[in-house]
Amino acid sequence: MKVVLAYSGGLDTSVILKWLQDKYNAEVVTFTADIGQGEEVEEAREKALKFGVKPENIFIEDLREEFVRDYVFPMFRANAVYEGEYLLGTSIARPLIAKRQIEIANQVGAEAVAHGATGKGNDQVRFELGYYALKPDIKVIAPWREWDLNSREKLLSYAEKHGIPINRHGKKSPYSMDANLLHISYEGGILEDPWAEPEEDMWRWSVSPEKAPNEPEYIEIEFEKGDAVAINGQKMTPAEILTALNEYGNKHGIGRIDIVENRFVGMKSRGCYETPGGTILLKAHRAIESITLDKGEAHLKDEIMPKYAELIYNGFWFSPERKALQELINKTQQNVNGTVRLKLYKGNVIVVGRKSPNSLFSPEFATFEEDSVYNQKDAEGFIKLNALRFIIEGYVRGKH
Repeated sequence: MKVVLAYSGGLDTSVILKWLQDKYNAEVVTFTADIGQGEEVEEAREKALKFGVKPENIFIEDLREEFVRDYVFPMFRANAVYEGEYLLGTSIARPLIAKRQIEIANQVGAEAVAHGATGKGNDQVRFELGYYALKPDIKVIAPWREWDLNSREKLLSYAEKHGIPINRHGKKSPYSMDANLLHISYEGGILEDPWAEPEEDMWRWSVSPEKAPNEPEYIEIEFEKGDAVAINGQKMTPAEILTALNEYGNKHGIGRIDIVENRFVGMKSRGCYETPGGTILLKAHRAIESITLDKGEAHLKDEIMPKYAELIYNGFWFSPERKALQELINKTQQNVNGTVRLKLYKGNVIVVGRKSPNSLFSPEFATFEEDSVYNQKDAEGFIKLNALRFIIEGYVRGKH
C-alpha cells in the first residue's frame, strides 16, 4: 500500500513514518509544506531518505503564497473571528495541507493518506473532512487513534529502538505549538490551568507590550476588493504583505491573546496565540469597510460571520455552505478599495484615517454644521413611524 504522509520531520511524524512501514508494510510518500512556520523544511528530506523513502516520493513545497492568497485573504474578507477572539490561524492552514495531500495521492497513485493529529483535537477532523470532500474513496490512517504510543516517553523509546534521530540539544518547550505565516499557538504545560498566567518566555514572536517601543509607528495599508495589496505605498504579494505586517506587529507587541475555546470534539481547551499581522489586518479591513460598505451589507456580514468562522474552525472549508457564504462575502468586497492609516503602539492597533474612491461617507449629510441637503424635520415622521407600534400598544393596554 502506498500512503501519503503529512510529514514535518519532527519526532511524531518521524515515528509515524517508521510505524507505517512496519504496521502496514507501506510505501510512504512524504509531504512537507512550507506555510511560513519558520522552520527549515529541507531537513525533512534527509530524514525521509534515511528511512528508505524514495527521492521521487519526497515532496517539499513552498505554499506560502497560496496559503495567504487562497485561504487567509478570503477568510479575512469575512472578518472571521471564532468565539470573539481567535483568528483561526491553525484552522485555516489545514484545508490547504489536506488539498495538497490528496493532489499528491492522485499524482503518485496512493491508496491512503496519513496525518499526525491526535484523537483529542480539532485537526484530525479538519484534515479528514478535507480528504473526504476531495477524494471520497481515500483511506485515512490516523496513527494516534490506532497505536499505544500515547506518551512522549513511549515515542522516545520507539524512536531509540528504531534508530530515529532525536534532537536532544537545547531545552524542549513544555508547550504544544503550531506555527504558520498567520500565527503561532501554544497549548499544554501550565496553560492547562486556566488560572495560571503564561510565562513571558513562552512567547516566541512578539515583544511584550511593556517592552515595545515608546514611540508609536504609523503605517498605511491599501486595499483592492477587500484584500491588502500595499503597505506604505509599496505593492507586495499576499505572503509579503502578511510577512511585513507580522514584523510590525511583533515589534509593537501586537496580537497576543489568551483564550479558553470550545473544541469541535466537545471539550474546552485553553490556548495562547500570537497573530501579529492578522490582528493589524483585521483592524484595517474593518476600517476600510466602514466607509465602503452599505449599512445593510455590513450588518449582514456581521450576522453571518460567526457561522462562517465556525465552519472554518470545525473543518468545513470545502463544504457547500462555506463556499456559498464565500460567494456572498466576495460580492460585498467589490467596492472595498482604499487606504487605511494605523497607529501601532504597545499592543494597540489604532485606526487614525481611512479614504476610498468608493467611499459612502458624505460630509454634506453627516456634518453638524449648517447644510442644504438634509431636512431635519423629516426625522419627526421617521421617529413617529418607528414608534407607532409602541403608541398603539400604549393605547390598547391603557398606558396612555
